[in-house]
Amino acid sequence: MPQIAQDFHGQTVITTFETTPGLAFDLMESLQKAYAECISKQPGFIAAGLHINDARTRVCNYSQWQRREDYQAMLRTDEMRERNRHINGLCKGFEPVMYDIIANYERLTPS
Repeated sequence: MPQIAQDFHGQTVITTFETTPGLAFDLMESLQKAYAECISKQPGFIAAGLHINDARTRVCNYSQWQRREDYQAMLRTDEMRERNRHINGLCKGFEPVMYDIIANYERLTPS
């Protein structure tokens, strides 16, 4: 499960994909297969989540890794290079960005 906390010392990556309603579910299926068959088995992988907007024009992926180098190594594998070429064909483009968690907020339950 992703850990959204200020004291998280791993690497957080948020990737946004711009797509079309006609390709959105194909893109989501390809991403789900990539996580199930490849990404989740890579060293340093912690957790991820896939999100889609209601217009089916954007997909967002939130992932966490133990180290920045783990994420980068996953991208360089032959399997992910091939998968990313396919994924790129299902969207207008995608951009992974590495982030640091600065603050987090939770709803406090009444005592």
